[in-house]
Amino acid sequence: MPFPLVFLPLVAQLDGTIGSANPSSLPIEIIEKKENEARKRAQEEGQGYAQPMAPINRKGCMDLVQDDPQGSADAARDALQQAMGRERVRAGLCLGAALTQLEQFDEAREAFVGARDAADPEDHVSRARLGDMAANAELAQGNGAKALLLLAPALTDAGASGDKSLVAEVQIDRARGLVAVDQPEEAATALVAAREADPANAQAWLLSATLSRRQNQLVAASSQIQQAARLAPQDPAIGLEAGVIAMLSKDEASARRSWQSVVDVAPSSPEAATAKDYLAETAPATPATSASATKPQG
Repeated sequence: MPFPLVFLPLVAQLDGTIGSANPSSLPIEIIEKKENEARKRAQEEGQGYAQPMAPINRKGCMDLVQDDPQGSADAARDALQQAMGRERVRAGLCLGAALTQLEQFDEAREAFVGARDAADPEDHVSRARLGDMAANAELAQGNGAKALLLLAPALTDAGASGDKSLVAEVQIDRARGLVAVDQPEEAATALVAAREADPANAQAWLLSATLSRRQNQLVAASSQIQQAARLAPQDPAIGLEAGVIAMLSKDEASARRSWQSVVDVAPSSPEAATAKDYLAETAPATPATSASATKPQG
């Protein structure tokens, strides 16, 4: 069972870091700017301007990706044909995000790698995040080994950036890649590094607890999931895992309380659906059920 995939939130974070001097210059706005410049030139030359160069949409890149990933991908490809410098990084980011939504993961990886390579060599934050996104595109396909190849330079850039939270994110994805290639001890080491870099990262504690539980280290798992719950008490994934650990620790009452909390806090979530199944499977037998089970047959 692979670790959960956390991907689009990273895209949203990076969208605010690339070209921080002008964070509003998203790819679709680049297209609009080029269109306005072309219209102005045409008017000055008396030629008129009848058709737009590209679809106009005043939403940001991520908004467009969510609403119309195919349209966003097409617009980003158009922007890439003329984009330079940071504009090329932004267009590649938007293209990768759109292709991820479309589950075209190989193409998404290529877009993220292209955007990473277009980033300034000293822009370690952008390079680390884009490399991490490319790795996530591989992880989405179960390609742990390929993801790890992308995560090695991403970790170097993250370290050079001085951003401890970014180091933690890359280490978490390294752990996921290491689990995928059946190296749990190395994955545990990566998660230790993630927790040390950012002790407030609830995801690092959750995945640590999951890995400890799989290795039958229930005391460690219990301590780690408790810390995760302190950091993110409303996260349904944490409540679900807490219940599993409690059940394996032979504390059925606590397990059922954890699962019930998932249903109460996030009733529409996938975790709640799983929690309901667990609750049904572990429901105490009623007197009628017990009598039926013991009633002689025939």
